[in-house]
Amino acid sequence: MMIEKEKAILVGVNTQQQVNFEDAMEELKNLAEACDLEVAGRVEQNLKVPHSAYYIGSGKVKEVTALMEDTGAEVLIFNNELSPSQLRNLEKELHCEILDKTALILEIFARRAKTREAKMQVESAQLKYMLPRLAGLRSALGRQGGGSGLRNRGAGEKKIELDRRRIEEKITELDKELNRVKSERQTQSKKRITTDLPRVALAGYTNAGKSTLMNALIERYQKSEEKKVFEKDMLFATLETSVRNIRLEDNKTFLLSDTVGFVSDLPHDLVKAFRSTLQEIIEADLLIHVIDISNPHYKEQLEVTADTLKQIGAEHLPVIYAYNKVDLLETNAIPEVEEEGLFIAAKKNIGIDELIGLIGQKIFKDYVTCEMLIPYDRGEIVFLKSC
Repeated sequence: MMIEKEKAILVGVNTQQQVNFEDAMEELKNLAEACDLEVAGRVEQNLKVPHSAYYIGSGKVKEVTALMEDTGAEVLIFNNELSPSQLRNLEKELHCEILDKTALILEIFARRAKTREAKMQVESAQLKYMLPRLAGLRSALGRQGGGSGLRNRGAGEKKIELDRRRIEEKITELDKELNRVKSERQTQSKKRITTDLPRVALAGYTNAGKSTLMNALIERYQKSEEKKVFEKDMLFATLETSVRNIRLEDNKTFLLSDTVGFVSDLPHDLVKAFRSTLQEIIEADLLIHVIDISNPHYKEQLEVTADTLKQIGAEHLPVIYAYNKVDLLETNAIPEVEEEGLFIAAKKNIGIDELIGLIGQKIFKDYVTCEMLIPYDRGEIVFLKSC
């Protein structure tokens, strides 16, 4: 039996005639679909600045009301973050569930988080988002139990001060536990460092193909289905960092990390919360910045990733730009690449050998090739060195 999806209306305000407004609305649609919502319609308005009371004008509020009645939609999704007063006014006027882009991203993360650490990180970010908006949120303490997201029906505006204290206490409790987990992660990371293995991290915009690339390398060099990571053509398919040991044909070995993807306007608290998860990027010897070259706005996505890397302190690391999904382009449509990098198609194993060669040049440049004559009676030397 097919479960009917909840319907949503997208609401966007184009301020100062933004040239990328249409693309931002398309990304909002993709985020909604990643949250298992069916987009039933959209309402747009051109304004110099968003309306202070409703984000959109009062006339548009009536238009939204009519569209919701016509489509049966129960959720409104706004393309930018709403202020606490805007959220409160809209809920009073429209009597429906309202999410802004920040809340929507947090909801997706809440649904996708699998490990205990990821769940705590998302919950902390959600509570920090919720705190100044208590008066306008109908689900004041919906996330205290964990695992359900922002979209529970709750007590509304009752006992706001009590709710605020409880949320602040919960945030403190979560932060303490996350610090403990972070300490454990750092200990594990130090153990990996003592192995002297170079560390390579995949980074990039969400759905650029990082997990697909990791699985292509695992399939080639480990030949193990069990070691593969989850991959799917959707936003934020990966939320937890996965680390795999890649041993090349010449026995050179490095650690490869797959990390959470980035998106424009990624909530600051979420970046901060996931900083420990992104530690694999910060501590890497080399970044592979995976870019979906088939996306017409790949340059903007590249800039978003670069800005996020700067936020977490990883902008100084050496980078290989892997322009992925080249198979989706016409050959003569491939643009010139100014930065150091190469074209690949991870799904079809195109360019993988060249990428490995480039990685080797970066992380194994101090290796020396030499020939040794080892007597037969000293065979234990070879055994010990190979262990």
